[in-house]
Amino acid sequence: MSFVRLRSLVPLVAILAALAAPATAQNAPAKPKFDVYGFAQLDFGKQIDRINPDWYDVMRPTKLPADEDEFGTDGNTFMSARQSRFGVQSWVPTSAGELFTVFEFDMFGVGSDAGQTTIRLRKAYGQLGKFGAGQTNSAFMDIDVFPNTLEYWGPNGMVFFRNLQVRYMPIQGESFLTIALENPGASADQGTYSERVELDDVDAKFPLPDLTAQYRSGHDWGYIQLGGIVRRIEWEDNNPDAFDFSGDATGWGFSLSSNIKIQKDVIRLQGVYGEGIQNYMNDAPVDIGIQNNFSDPVSPIIGVALPMWSVVAFWDHTWSDKWTSSLGGSYLEIDNSDGQSADAFHSGTYAAINLIYYPVPNVLAGIEYTYGQRENFADDWSYNDNRIAVSFKYSFKQTFGGN
Repeated sequence: MSFVRLRSLVPLVAILAALAAPATAQNAPAKPKFDVYGFAQLDFGKQIDRINPDWYDVMRPTKLPADEDEFGTDGNTFMSARQSRFGVQSWVPTSAGELFTVFEFDMFGVGSDAGQTTIRLRKAYGQLGKFGAGQTNSAFMDIDVFPNTLEYWGPNGMVFFRNLQVRYMPIQGESFLTIALENPGASADQGTYSERVELDDVDAKFPLPDLTAQYRSGHDWGYIQLGGIVRRIEWEDNNPDAFDFSGDATGWGFSLSSNIKIQKDVIRLQGVYGEGIQNYMNDAPVDIGIQNNFSDPVSPIIGVALPMWSVVAFWDHTWSDKWTSSLGGSYLEIDNSDGQSADAFHSGTYAAINLIYYPVPNVLAGIEYTYGQRENFADDWSYNDNRIAVSFKYSFKQTFGGN
């Protein structure tokens, strides 16, 4: 065989050798991957003043006393493991792309279980390509606003709501666009929405899903994000009397948020404005209030969507590989209607500062001071609560499968 003929066979031999070679990590077919994760956490502290006993281990301005005699005595000590969390998530390749799923719960009872240590669903969500469905963070929410604090509930003025939804994500990546239709009638975190319509003996009605959206523009320095929501709220008076308290309202709102990176630090910011969107806020009262309408003998009172606005500003600082701190505050204010009671919630303030130590990976211990203030609508009542706590957190995560 001539040298020329032998040389012509070299490319063919190389191709056959490549096909016969064992698959490497770079060219091996993608395999399913599963993460099991969570943490055990103990919060040990003292409400220096007082709060609704169902919320003994957190700081929520809406749950502070509305008068001098509410909620007993000051200075209760607490221990709580309700933050503890468990979750499973997976990434499974399919012919239509990667299928992502997550199932997650914690032990923080709310709604009818308020004050209890009990299993509560946080997320049950699946996503394939540009479409997702299930219970997860609302598309009106920016989870990255939440600071590196230890207290469970967090800033009262941020949008924070996990909801049932169907979502479409036409743009994905560092910059993204999400549009969702969300469940208008229930809150996975805070009980049924109908309990938040402040009209006695009137039934809430939700003819349409809530429409939410968010767009994030990502950059090396951080990001800026715009969120929006539009929703329809109706209520029907089914009492066979001479009055008719039926009505409707359109809720709407906008949020503007950002993370700004400064070396190892992060500044977290958000501003929110809207009407009838309190159900989507981290700590706000009713969406609908009573407006006096005495000139109408059939409908002497009517329901109106309550305007609100809020701000959040926190600074997460890294002192070293083992020490961090978070410092900041939040404020939320309601434009009350004239038919609300004098002790109705008008505004709330939240602030926190902490020092956290990370002795080894997956373990932290920290001390944190939080402050809350409630102001009523029309009786000149305000109340301040101070809370101090130490927390111990032990995290775990194990990955199975994957390449």
